[in-house]
Amino acid sequence: MKRLFRPRRDRQRGSAMLLTLIIITSLLAGSSVLVAVQLQSTRTTDIMRNGIAALYCAEAGLAAARPIMANSYSQWNAAFAVQSAAELVDPDAFIEPAFLSPAAFSHDLDGDGIDDFRVMIRDNDDEFPTPVPNVDSDQLAFLIVECTKFPDMPKRVEELSRFNPGGASNIIGIGGVDGNGNGN
Repeated sequence: MKRLFRPRRDRQRGSAMLLTLIIITSLLAGSSVLVAVQLQSTRTTDIMRNGIAALYCAEAGLAAARPIMANSYSQWNAAFAVQSAAELVDPDAFIEPAFLSPAAFSHDLDGDGIDDFRVMIRDNDDEFPTPVPNVDSDQLAFLIVECTKFPDMPKRVEELSRFNPGGASNIIGIGGVDGNGNGN
């Protein structure tokens, strides 16, 4: 019998295919890592942008509420009493007094018809030796504004303000109001 000639097979069966699959898998894994890093960077940027916008919102609310607070000194003690009573029940209570409510002045900064911030006042510890949280004795109070436009990124700004019988409010701290420098 005659033996037929059979072509000799290469012993490297499929090694090129295996190498190609490993390279493609590595490229896919690397690209998925790059996409994940980019998405995280985008999320972080969005959080930072919303945080800064919320801070600006609270500061704009503070600027809008400052003259209203200064002109409502006669109503401070009643607002302090309501706030301190609410804080006895819930330490995180945020009660907006009527003279600082949206009915008194607009809390809508961007004109979309939705209030962007809320305002409250709290007495400073001005009575000695025991503070009385519902009575003001030094014409100083904390004006507190919280931005509600970004519910996932709430920002709150507090300012110690002084009632000035002359009509203008003085801010205790650096800068002051109306170019008066430091109000200390």
